[in-house]
Amino acid sequence: QLQASGGGLVQAGGSLRLSCAASGSIFSINDVAWYRQAPGKQRDVVAAITSEGSTNYADSVKGRFTISRDNAKNTVYLQMNSLKPEDTAVYYCNAKVVTTTYATFRYWGQGTQVTVSS
Repeated sequence: QLQASGGGLVQAGGSLRLSCAASGSIFSINDVAWYRQAPGKQRDVVAAITSEGSTNYADSVKGRFTISRDNAKNTVYLQMNSLKPEDTAVYYCNAKVVTTTYATFRYWGQGTQVTVSS
C-alpha cells in the first residue's frame, strides 16, 4: 500500500528527494512520518506531516530536510539537502491511510537506502 522510493548514493553536500506513494483503494492519507534506521541503531523519526500540513523535524535535520505532501497524488515527499555521511540509513515512511470504505490502517513503506559518501 505504501511505496517508498528515491534513495541512492550521493556525495556529502548533495541532495535527494524521497517519495512515499499510497496505492490501492485509498481515499486519503493522513498523518505521515519518515523514519530512518542506520545499521545497529534503532529506527528514529526524521520528519512528520499532518493531514493539515503541519510539520515537525528531528533536530538533526532541521533546516536541511523538508517534508511536503501532494494530496491529489496521495504522495508525501522528503527533500533532503546538504546531506551528511551521518544521514546514511534506510529510510521508511509510515502513514495513516483511509480506504475507500473508510477503514483506517497504518502502514510502513518498504524502505529505501540512502548512502552519503564523504
